[in-house]
Amino acid sequence: MIRDLTPWGRRRAWQRGAAVVAATSLLALAACSSDGGEEGGAGSENTEGSMTDFAADQQFKATEPMDASILWTDWPDLPIKDSWKLFDEIEKRTNVRLKPTNIPFSDATEKRNLLISAGDAPDIIPLVYTGEDAPFVSSGAVLPMSDYVDLMPNFQKYVEEWDLEDMIDNLRQDDGKYYMVPGLQEVSVPVFSMVIRKDVFDEVGAPVPDTWDELRDGLEKIKQKYPDSYPLADGFEAQSMLNYASHAFGTVAGWGFGNGTFWNEDTGQFEYAAASDGYKEMVEYFHGLVEDGLLDPESLTASNDGNGGGSVSEKVAKNAVFAASGAAGTAIEFQTALQAADPDADFEVVQIAPPAGPAGDVVEPRNFWHGFMLSSEAKDDPHFVALVQFLDWLYYSPDAREMLRWGIEGETYTKDADGTITINPDYSLDAFNINPDGKTDLQKDLGFSTFLAESTESRALKESYNSKQFVEYMDTVLSTRTPRDPFPPAPLTDAELEQSSLMSTPLKDTVDTNTLKFILGDRPLSEWDAYVGELEGQNLQGYLDLVNGAQKRFAEKN
Repeated sequence: MIRDLTPWGRRRAWQRGAAVVAATSLLALAACSSDGGEEGGAGSENTEGSMTDFAADQQFKATEPMDASILWTDWPDLPIKDSWKLFDEIEKRTNVRLKPTNIPFSDATEKRNLLISAGDAPDIIPLVYTGEDAPFVSSGAVLPMSDYVDLMPNFQKYVEEWDLEDMIDNLRQDDGKYYMVPGLQEVSVPVFSMVIRKDVFDEVGAPVPDTWDELRDGLEKIKQKYPDSYPLADGFEAQSMLNYASHAFGTVAGWGFGNGTFWNEDTGQFEYAAASDGYKEMVEYFHGLVEDGLLDPESLTASNDGNGGGSVSEKVAKNAVFAASGAAGTAIEFQTALQAADPDADFEVVQIAPPAGPAGDVVEPRNFWHGFMLSSEAKDDPHFVALVQFLDWLYYSPDAREMLRWGIEGETYTKDADGTITINPDYSLDAFNINPDGKTDLQKDLGFSTFLAESTESRALKESYNSKQFVEYMDTVLSTRTPRDPFPPAPLTDAELEQSSLMSTPLKDTVDTNTLKFILGDRPLSEWDAYVGELEGQNLQGYLDLVNGAQKRFAEKN
């Protein structure tokens, strides 16, 4: 472990007081010369507007007004508005005015990467997931955030309190530093799993499925009762279902495919997931569902509207689908569709824990959520230290998190002595079907509960806006499922990243095409060995040698 590069080697210093850590860091930064000094340091002029006694759980307020440029993704159904009270409230509390640069959701990642590569990105680059910083390390386009986390007492506090130190260490690139800081989750459950019509499972005498085999049994009973239906659907081009199913089969797939490698504990090496026995077993399972008319093949290929699959909602409303991939919002969407189709209907829609499988009751690893990077230009801003302090407050302070989700206490919501949050009658939060009769929507009209709100969350905050059913879902996952251990780091050098991309792209294309072909029956499963041979013909071994070499090198260095 590279303890000298991070605050984690100084954990006990945190327990002696975050204010001491932050103040010491500020003094060290101020002591650096403007044209050099310690690596990662800022010149003394770069402390303008900063707080010398900033500590965890304290309100940050810049000592002078300042602007902060931020990259803002516009969702199709949630375009940013200059009138949003969110920006005014942030400025009122912090003396910082956010200045957005807007990019469309449709090609947000591409637009973001182009801006970063060209040196035109705003200072704050949000909506960054782990690993997405890697392409910008060698160019110096983004800052190594591990050099600056001593200025972030809230981040340090909640990483330690929520026992996330080891996961932070896993963010490191080949140089031992990490270039993004993630959103932190006190408790983490898969966002997407399976949403079922529990009332229909009850009707046919099938229990809530705990395993994939139990799910198949339930689907068969539903098919007998509703012969014209496809009881199960995905709605996300198979990417969602394969993602949450793969862990129970001892592999990775779909949205979670990543670079395609899977750590084999027995061999102590990475293997290629899509050539493994577990992946084959998973493909065979879903092929069997399609073959027996239990899984809607259209839902594995048709695109959706990004909110749970509009076409799947219509099928749910028509009693043509009774279980599908989705998140908490999808369950609300299904409920709304069913209610609209039959206002007198009596139904129960619930999100269930991802079913267990041959590899056990395994789910995706306890995960971070999206965080942010800083453009390398930011370090030259006179307000750089204040900017880092501001972001520490915005992303990790409980007061900021509550404001970002619920707005202004006493105006848009109230909070009881026990911490229960209640939205005021004039306001709604339509995204979570909260007080739909309210005249002003917190999200669409005021800008609260946007992507900034979802990054870091305590369990209590997560429960405050979710339905009772989702809280029960969380409890079920946390009590019955085991997160898979994170894989060991295998960061690549810049040259290796380029080489890896040239190798992994055609491999993944072959995987994506043939996975669906096998499941849909367009390619017989008897050709599995031939498919693996095709991967090997695309230099699969060379790719694995590259990744395993990086893992070994990093382990030896650290």
